[in-house]
Amino acid sequence: MPNRALTVVLFALLLGCDERERLTFPTDEPGSDEEGPITTIEVPSIDSMLTEGDPFVAGGRAVDPAGIDTVYFEVFGTGQAFLPQPGGGAETVSFGLPIPTIGLSGTTVIVRVRAVDRLGNQGTAAVRLISIE
Repeated sequence: MPNRALTVVLFALLLGCDERERLTFPTDEPGSDEEGPITTIEVPSIDSMLTEGDPFVAGGRAVDPAGIDTVYFEVFGTGQAFLPQPGGGAETVSFGLPIPTIGLSGTTVIVRVRAVDRLGNQGTAAVRLISIE
């Protein structure tokens, strides 16, 4: 009888070891996401038109619960560049970019901002077109 019981136990173990889906539960731990930061350009809130000579600062923020590592800026049409802004792991990082308008009448300036979180996830870029007349 002991051999028969051992055979039944081994048979049950072999059948029970088949691959199957395991239950997974979402975690609310910071840094457990796989999405990049959400970046918004709040000023201007929509594509805009400026008068040549007017001072202007484009501004916004990047938000990510895992913490912002770096915010990157691309400005086309002005001939200027901006260094990346370190986020220091903060959940929200605000930025402001002074955009020159003097001598740029008839130019369309493209402002593109994106951020990367501490986990290396890159967010979608926020873009604004600024026409200077």
